[in-house]
Amino acid sequence: MIRVLLADDEHLIRRAIATLLGLEPDIEVVAEVPRGDLVAQAVRDHGPDVVVLDIEMPGMDGLSVAETLPGHAVLILTSFGRPGHLRRALAAGVRGFVPKDASAEELATAIRKVHAGGRYLDPEMAASAMMAGESPLTERERDALSLAAQGASVAQIAASLHLTEGTVRNYLSSSITKLGATNRITAIRVAQEKGWL
Repeated sequence: MIRVLLADDEHLIRRAIATLLGLEPDIEVVAEVPRGDLVAQAVRDHGPDVVVLDIEMPGMDGLSVAETLPGHAVLILTSFGRPGHLRRALAAGVRGFVPKDASAEELATAIRKVHAGGRYLDPEMAASAMMAGESPLTERERDALSLAAQGASVAQIAASLHLTEGTVRNYLSSSITKLGATNRITAIRVAQEKGWL
């Protein structure tokens, strides 16, 4: 049996996936968690063979969780198939990336392949990631833009990142230019759509 841990904050979706996977003769859902920050303990408690993570979860997003699980077979199941998310997932060692609108059969196939040590990437998501290219933002530009997306002022961003306000303005201005945006709001939207934030 392939032992699976499911992490998704949407109870109905999580239960539906668990039920569908339970119909597979070789897959057993051994644990379900509604928050990203509960995954590590559940992995220790249940020892799953494959960890299936949603990206958008409270406590800790699925990509950040994946980065804390080196050596574990991780599969991302998401409705947010943004190119930047796929690239970050692969960099974190994630072996599978499947959209939530996939069939139960496709998800089961992906789990089996990931469990066997292979990779399973949704072809459309992989093509989108290749066409979008790498993020043009530096780590500091991404940090500043991410805080701006949360509503932080330049002064708050500067304090949080231990920078001067002038440096933060430069990072934000550079981000706007690199993303072909006209202002900070548009730059945030573009970066979020690409999965770069």
